[in-house]
Order: sequence, then structure tokens, then C-alpha cells
Amino acid sequence: MVTAAVDNTISLLDRYPVLGICGCSGSGKTTLIEALIPRLHSIGLQVAVVKHGAHNVSIDTPGKDSDRFFRAGADVSLFGEECVTRQHDRGDFPSFLVSLCNSYDLVLVEGHASTKIPKIWLLGRGYAAPPENRGQILDVFTREQSDVDQVFHFLQQWLNRKCQQTSVWGCVLIGGRSRRMGRPKHLIECDGRTWLEHAVNKLAPLVDQVVLSGPGQMPDTLAMLPRVPDGPGLDGPLAGILTVMRWQPVVSWLVMACDQPDVQVESLQWLLDGRRPGVHAILPDLQGDGHIEPLLAWYDYRCRLPLEEIAASGSLRISQLAGQPGVHHFQPPEHLHSSWRNVNTPGELKG
Repeated sequence: MVTAAVDNTISLLDRYPVLGICGCSGSGKTTLIEALIPRLHSIGLQVAVVKHGAHNVSIDTPGKDSDRFFRAGADVSLFGEECVTRQHDRGDFPSFLVSLCNSYDLVLVEGHASTKIPKIWLLGRGYAAPPENRGQILDVFTREQSDVDQVFHFLQQWLNRKCQQTSVWGCVLIGGRSRRMGRPKHLIECDGRTWLEHAVNKLAPLVDQVVLSGPGQMPDTLAMLPRVPDGPGLDGPLAGILTVMRWQPVVSWLVMACDQPDVQVESLQWLLDGRRPGVHAILPDLQGDGHIEPLLAWYDYRCRLPLEEIAASGSLRISQLAGQPGVHHFQPPEHLHSSWRNVNTPGELKG
């Protein structure tokens, strides 16, 4: 059973931006990674590096309180000028890599040549090819070729492909009684179909799966779609968005509300066109004044952790994502602005 779980995680790693930097001793792995990190940071990427074969690493003073807590069996975090977490080995390296990918845009693994992750291979002097049985080697660089410019260019292309390969699911948030409107908004009809049906029809051609989130009643025509109820202790749009992200944690989400009847398909495509490595969410700023729109927006799976932190604080304001790393506030073209119109009252409906 343990082996099956690990194999499943290894397969899952194919969806994540994990790349090994491998080669024999003296091939320049550490020097290359050190030179790559500032280049990757300069284009807005958050990078983690995992070192092969770490043991007896000294990050604490024997006999200190934190060291005693660790030796008693607890994981220990030290927070000050630097933040360090000292964890016990749980023996599941692929799962550890997956956990890093929920926060980082790229995880570089130095060494681990036999681990089943994609990798590039640096040839040391005297070597004409990598050793056999080293798994998926995406590219091989000689000592002369492995300068930072060439590998940086390779990484950019590889990360762009990874970003585009991440599955995009669509989520329509549906509420309940809609007190201000006096009736469920998602069931209001236009041209013989409900607003909800119109929303689904706009999303469906652009995403891999449409999901309905919330407690509202569904038309029979949409009974085949997955339905995700709001998670306990959550409310408002945050409830719907966070619940679907918990339900499917390895996809990105194109989110719209059922009370946005003027959404243009071009607006949805505009959001999708903004995806790239390092972008964790696109929350449009229509006027360029800092007022962001959390609905009719795109969320990468890396947004789940900051959204969990907002929920844990007791706040329901998704706008608190503003200023978080990777959260972009692009301004859409003016002719698309009407897509973000919300209709909440009978007066607004007539207008």
C-alpha cells in the first residue's frame, strides 16, 4: 500500500514544476543554481532549492529549547531575522516536493539523479553522455554549454509549457434566495435560458470542466455538472472559491458569479491569456485605482494557501490578496468592462 501511494505521488509530480539539476561531482551544479536564482527572481518567480543527501545539518544549537523540542519528536519553526523549519524525515520525498510546489513557482532539486523527476544533466570533464538508467533527462549540457544564459532560456520555455499544461476548470458561484433581488438570481431567464445556463455555456468551451459552487437550486438541464457545497465555517464568494480549490487542488480556476449576465467570452479569454509562470491570480482592476474584482477572475492553485490564511483570520474579503506575491491586477480593455457588472436588485435588472 505504501509503495502504491508513493508511485501515485510520483505520477502527480509530472503536473508540477519540479526539475532536477544533475551531474557528477564537479560538473558545476551548485554554481549554476546559484547564478540562476537571481535571474529567476528578476522575472517574478518564487524558487525553492532542494539539496540532495542532506544529513547532520546544523541549524540549531544542541541543548537549546528548540533543539530539545525537536529531539522530543516535534517539528520546530524558528522565526526571527530568518525563518527556519526543522522537520523530521517522513520518508516520502515526492510528497515533500508536491508540498513545496503549492507555494513556489519552481522547485530545483540538486542531485537525486535516480529520483523519478524530469531533469537536466550537466556533463563533467571526461564524460560524453549521462550514465544509463537516470530517468527522464530533458536536456544535456556540456561544461561549456551550461552557462546561465542557456539554462535560463531552457527553464523559461519549460516553465511556460508547464503553465499552459495546468488544467483550467470553470466555477460558477450560485447563491440562495437573493433577498435584495427577491428571487434566486441564477434562475432569472433571458432568451429562454437561465442566467446560470448562459454562464455555463460561455465557460464550457474554454475550460476542461465546469463546476457549480453554492447552495442554489439547479435547472434540470445542468444536473450532470459537478456540484460542490460551501465548506463549513465559510461564507460569501470566498466560501465557493476556497471550497472548489480544496476539492481539486491541482487545477487553476476561472471563476464567475451567476449575477454577471453581461460577461463576454472575450473577457474570459483575456483572463486566460494572462496566465504565465509567476502569476498566481488575475484580479482585474477596471479603473486602475486599486479596486480589484475577485469575481470574473482567474486563480492558480498556489492561491489556495493565502486564501486559507484569509479565511483563518475570520475575514471574508478576497481583496486582501492584493499585494500578495504573484497576484496581478491587470486592467482589461475598456470595451470589456461591462462583463464585470453585477446585478443585485430589480432596479439594476431593469437598468
